[in-house]
Amino acid sequence: MRALPQQRRLADGRLHLHDGPIDLIIEAFGETSAIATAYAAAWRRFLTILDELCGELALLRADPNGGLPPKGPVARRMAAAVAPFRARRFVTPMAAVAGAVAEEVLEAVTREGRLARAYVNDGGDIALHLGPGETFSIGMVDRPDRPNLFGRATIGAADHVRGVATSGWRGRSFSLGVADAVTVLAGSAALADAAATLIANAVDIPGHPAVKRAPARDLDPQSDLGDRRVTVAVGSLMPQEIDRALAAGAAEAELWQGLGLIEAAALRLGDRTRLVGVAGRSYQFQAGAVLPSNEARSRHAVG
Repeated sequence: MRALPQQRRLADGRLHLHDGPIDLIIEAFGETSAIATAYAAAWRRFLTILDELCGELALLRADPNGGLPPKGPVARRMAAAVAPFRARRFVTPMAAVAGAVAEEVLEAVTREGRLARAYVNDGGDIALHLGPGETFSIGMVDRPDRPNLFGRATIGAADHVRGVATSGWRGRSFSLGVADAVTVLAGSAALADAAATLIANAVDIPGHPAVKRAPARDLDPQSDLGDRRVTVAVGSLMPQEIDRALAAGAAEAELWQGLGLIEAAALRLGDRTRLVGVAGRSYQFQAGAVLPSNEARSRHAVG
């Protein structure tokens, strides 16, 4: 029998919800009564999410082509998020699980409280609510397993960004690539989550002796990646090798941006960053050691 879901208010007023592998940080901005109502709604919705997902886990881990559609609301969000990518890449609904959970809880938060802005952060995959004239400044980590920031993205209410997600081989989930971190901005957290996974997979140097891999099934018998070889260690890479890996990831990001699935991405490997989709946008990226994509070669901000 698993432990019961837990909730607590942090010292700074944010709400922390925990249940098994799901760990959420929620913050709402508005009148005190509206925030209290919003947090209560988040807790009520959170109580059953893990059980709902566990009930359909076998389906969500399987290749969705030709299978039965999922029934639960979070599972449906996951399947819908990965569907646009499936024609070109192997991806299961599990690639969008964290973003979809964040979206589902944010919907509960905003449904019952009049809030200026709010966010739900599920381990770095973030769903955003922005009222008119509001902004969020999002820190970008240089690798998912530690809190160091290499840059920030400022997002306004008028931007078409309501989700941020980060993926990389050091993160909670397996990766086929060598990216330390890929941060994606998209119209929803579930879309950002799926895209970050695929872009991080594409940041790669196939066959490089410094990159150690193992079948996903050997590390987790239940992994949706099966026998695909995932990255378990990345040794020293030459600057030109880093550039080549980032270029491959940037091409992947540009594909999804061109299809309207993401707004922008920041790809990080070693001490280098490549930005995609920033030129001409109202939101702002600030990052160091930037290698611009072709479209942003002279117009991105470096700081």
